[in-house]
Amino acid sequence: MDADVTDSAGTPDDEPQTGGPDEDPSKSAPEPPAGRKRHWVRWTALGVAFVVLVAAGVGWWLYNKLDHNIRTDNTATAELRAYEKERPPPVANGAENILLIGSDSRAGDNKKYGRDEGSQRSDTTILLHLSTDKKSATAVSLPRDLMSHVPSCIKADKTRTKKQFVQFNWAFEYGGTACTVRTVENMTGIRIDHYMVVDFEGFKGMVDAVDGVQVCLKKPVDDKDAHLKLPAGRQTLDGEQALGYVRVRHSIGNGSDTERMQRQQEFLGSLVKKVQSDGVLLNPTRLYPVLDAATKSLTTDPGLDTLKDLYNLTRRLRGIPTHRVQFLTVPREPYVNNRNRDQLVQPAADRLFKRLRDDDPVTVTKGGTGTAAGTQGGRSAGDTSGTGGKGKPSPSPQATFPGTNAASAACG
Repeated sequence: MDADVTDSAGTPDDEPQTGGPDEDPSKSAPEPPAGRKRHWVRWTALGVAFVVLVAAGVGWWLYNKLDHNIRTDNTATAELRAYEKERPPPVANGAENILLIGSDSRAGDNKKYGRDEGSQRSDTTILLHLSTDKKSATAVSLPRDLMSHVPSCIKADKTRTKKQFVQFNWAFEYGGTACTVRTVENMTGIRIDHYMVVDFEGFKGMVDAVDGVQVCLKKPVDDKDAHLKLPAGRQTLDGEQALGYVRVRHSIGNGSDTERMQRQQEFLGSLVKKVQSDGVLLNPTRLYPVLDAATKSLTTDPGLDTLKDLYNLTRRLRGIPTHRVQFLTVPREPYVNNRNRDQLVQPAADRLFKRLRDDDPVTVTKGGTGTAAGTQGGRSAGDTSGTGGKGKPSPSPQATFPGTNAASAACG
C-alpha cells in the first residue's frame, strides 16, 4: 500500500512532478515574454502620453504667443463709445463691416522708409463688407488723397482738432484709428463693426514667410523713395521688395493713386491665395511664421484681438467663393481745386454706399477693377444701378479677386 501511495493528482510521490498545470509546456513558455510585453506596453503608453503632453504644452505656448502678439486699441474704442449717438446704427442682420488700415508710421523699425515726424498716416484703407449670407465680400479702397470732412478728434497729446475738409489720410495722423473710423462713417453712412491696423514690418514678414509673392512688370522699375529696383518680367518679390512694390506710385504706370490701389488689391489677393495653398496652410513649419508675422503687425478693436476671433473671421472668409470676393475703388475723380487730390463721384459713390448699407449685391463692370473713377460701358464702374433690382444682381463679367491688371497680364 505504501508503494502505491500517490499525491492528489495521481502521481507517485517519488517521481518528478512534471505534469502540474503550472508547468504545462504550452503555457509556461510564453510567460516571460508576456511579462516583458506588458512592461513594454506600459512604457510605450507612458511615452506617448508624455509626447502628447509636451505637444499640447508647446501648442498652448505657441497659441498664447500668437494671441499676445495682437495689440488692442482700447483708446479708439473708448472714443468711439463717446460718440455713439452720432454713429450709424449697428446692422443686426449678420453682415459685418471691417475697416482695414495700412499704417505708414516712420517710427521704430519703419524709420528707413522716411523721416519720423512723430506722426503716422493711413497709407492704405479698405472697407471690407461681409454679406449676411456669408457668400460674398466686397472690399472698397478709399484713396489716401480723397478730400473728406474730418470731424473734431482727440489727438495723442489729448488736445482736440477742429472739423476740417482735408485729404482723407490726415484723419489717421490727427486722431488715429477712432478719427479714421468716424470719418469713414460720416462719409459712407456705414457702421464700422471692427477695425484692424497693419504696419509695414508685419506686411514684410508675411511675404517673407511664404517665400515671396510673384508679380509681373511690363517695364523695369527704379524708385529710390520706395527702395525698389526691379527688372521687367515675371519675378518673385521678397518682403522688402513687396513693400516697395505696393507703395511705389510715380515709377509704375501713370503714377496715379488709383492705379497704386489697384496694384495693392492685386498683390493682397495673390498673398492670400498663396497663404491658402497646401504648401503653407498644411505645413506647420511654414504656417507658423506667417501667423507670427501677421499677429505681430496687428492692432485691433477688442472684438478682434484674440487668435480665436481672427480664426473665426478667416474661416468666414475661406467659405466665400473666390469669384464672389470683389475689389474696387470708391468712385473718385480729380478734386476741382487741386488736381493732385481726389473727390467722390456722385451720385455713383452714394449708390455704392447705400447698397453696402442695405447689404445688397454689388457688381463690378468689366475692366473697372479698381478704377471706379472711369466709365465702363456707358456708366461709372462704381455705378451699381445695373444690378437688375434689389437682391437680383446682374452677373459680373469679371471676377476681381485676385486682380488682373495690365502689369500682371503683360507676361501672359
